[in-house]
Amino acid sequence: MNVKFLNPFVEAAFEVLKIETGCTIQRGDLNLEKSLYITDDVTVIIALVGMVNGTVFYSMNESTAKKLASKLMGEKFDEFNSLAQSGIAEIGNVITGRASVKLAESGFESTISPPTMIQGKGASISTLDYPRIILPMSSELGEILIHLSLRQGNKNKLNAAQIPVPEAPKAS
Repeated sequence: MNVKFLNPFVEAAFEVLKIETGCTIQRGDLNLEKSLYITDDVTVIIALVGMVNGTVFYSMNESTAKKLASKLMGEKFDEFNSLAQSGIAEIGNVITGRASVKLAESGFESTISPPTMIQGKGASISTLDYPRIILPMSSELGEILIHLSLRQGNKNKLNAAQIPVPEAPKAS
């Protein structure tokens, strides 16, 4: 993976998590993983399409997810309910969105998908022979692992997200 794709995510994760939680954020050592990703308790998945293609996973245990949601939403979550889920999905969306803006500023415009959340340990997700760089971020709330499986897209190829949709016929 191009290091130009990694740094915007590192910067965005630090900025967003620090601003949104007020916590001190520490980055762990990067790891490269080529095997299947096995989900933790909570995983948010966001895809990028354009000059950067691929997938980002935000993974954490349920305790971290509840603490993070509590900090983000300003209320205590004893259960990981739909409001807490929404908060966790949105933090992944905000980090990816900010990283996408930073990528565009470097000439790599891409669009991002809405977040998808998987709950429960043990689901296997393949990035189809594309390795993942794992970026650990920790604070007093717990650890979040950010998995980046990104590659450069081709600006001359039309991606599915860029195919124009014809207008529906007008009712007569």
